[in-house]
Amino acid sequence: MPRRDFLRTMGIGAASLTAPAILRGAGKSQRRPNVLLILADDMGYSDLSCYGSEIRTPHLDALAGRGVRFTQFYNCAVCCPTRASLLTGLYPHQAGVGWMVMHGADARPPGPYQGWLNDRCVTIAEVMKGAGYRTLMSGKWHVGESRPHWPADRGFDRSFGLISGSSNYYSLTKDYLPNIKRQMFSDDRPWQPPEEGFYMTDAIVDNAVRLLAETAQERDPFFCYLAFTAPHYPLHASPEAIARHRGRYRGGWDAMRAARYARMKELGLIGPETPLSPRENAVPAWADVEDPDLMDLQMAIYAAQVESMDAGIGRVLAELRRTGKDRDTVVMFLSDNGSNAEADLRRFRRPELNRAPYLGGPESYEAYADGWANASNTPFRKYKTYFQEGGICTPLIVAGPGVTAPAGSICHEPGHVTDLMATCVDLGQASYPTQFKGHAIQPMEGVSFRPLLEGRQATRQRPIFWELEGRYAMRAGPWKLIGQEDKPWELYDLSRDRTELRNLAAEQPERLQKMAADHTAWAQRIGVQSWKQVKPTMVNIPGVG
Repeated sequence: MPRRDFLRTMGIGAASLTAPAILRGAGKSQRRPNVLLILADDMGYSDLSCYGSEIRTPHLDALAGRGVRFTQFYNCAVCCPTRASLLTGLYPHQAGVGWMVMHGADARPPGPYQGWLNDRCVTIAEVMKGAGYRTLMSGKWHVGESRPHWPADRGFDRSFGLISGSSNYYSLTKDYLPNIKRQMFSDDRPWQPPEEGFYMTDAIVDNAVRLLAETAQERDPFFCYLAFTAPHYPLHASPEAIARHRGRYRGGWDAMRAARYARMKELGLIGPETPLSPRENAVPAWADVEDPDLMDLQMAIYAAQVESMDAGIGRVLAELRRTGKDRDTVVMFLSDNGSNAEADLRRFRRPELNRAPYLGGPESYEAYADGWANASNTPFRKYKTYFQEGGICTPLIVAGPGVTAPAGSICHEPGHVTDLMATCVDLGQASYPTQFKGHAIQPMEGVSFRPLLEGRQATRQRPIFWELEGRYAMRAGPWKLIGQEDKPWELYDLSRDRTELRNLAAEQPERLQKMAADHTAWAQRIGVQSWKQVKPTMVNIPGVG
């Protein structure tokens, strides 16, 4: 789709066309670029308007209009493993985060499931700092609860945010989940938010802008990791933001899925031959919903959270323009996993507070219904923690100097969060170490996708692997293998069946056996253990992802 047609489809007018021209400039920057890496939390594949959504996300749409959108970029299905892979370029088990990080995880024995980054990995911040970059972070960490596992201990010069998992957006003292103590930090010190006038998304943005402003006069390039908690539950947004979306979702999740599906085909994100997956079994038809007004309110709040995140990203980009850093900054945006159908949260709900007029305010603690999660992942099956496309496929937008592919390009080549380390090393002309602080460092598992940003043809040669809670998957070329302990493998050809509706296991036994053997070899190499043995050693507290 031509760039102006794409921007017109996104509702972006002439005023917004100026910024892309400034960012792309007349040619390649001669300096090593700054890197701004932005991560959303629990956001579905179709929740941005440039990926088919009805939610207005003009700042991310503008990035997409002048950069590249990826349609088959993968995360690790859940928060902490994805963050570990993103930060280290390794599979999560290799970094020590094969499962969730939570309060008390530091008491686990060292190993693939210990719950904090180990000393056999390096972070992007440590690598980029070694190449002369100034390293900044604002947002959610969640790969180590205690010192010495904080951002200040892992290569970040300046940092602010939430050490722990999901949190009340208004207060750390008003959560309703048992035995969990949220922590925030500023650099190497604990930080306590005020009880009034605090909103997590705004605080993350405020401090990102502050850190960028403080380093604006420095000659060295920067690497900035901006990790939102939005739009992860609880459903918290201002009354004004909620009101902008109220009533929009009275048509229901079936209509929402159909509209997003049609728009995704129009945008070229999926082919015309790709069917919409059936509504998930646990999701009722909209006509059977008992309280459509409450459901509309839930989705209105979620949409407000996405909109608030986009507005915050706009503020950060405005700061780069103010300081003249926009010309030299590569911006990357993605999500840590698919949308979340958090059934376990329900036993902690307070029904009297999780409806109007309380829902959305600091006393409520609620997630949106499974039907909305299903719609957020249009056109795919399943959700966060699953290895169907709805659980592991993330939007990825990249724009900035060196992104010389035609503006508004769509890239269908597969990629993985381990590739972010390799790409940053490539863009920053950094050296990935074999030794760091006296420890041998494991080699990167990812590959640089810089050729794709330059519009060159590049086919991924390395397979991609997954394991989580006894679920397994592998992607090799167009073929995808999915399995689970004590259940038979499934096999899909994603080049013809992107929504995974036709299991070819019986028709391709030799291919299945070869891929299963490759997965077993990978699992042994990185330290995957049987979930039956691992699970009893874990304390599963929902609400911390």
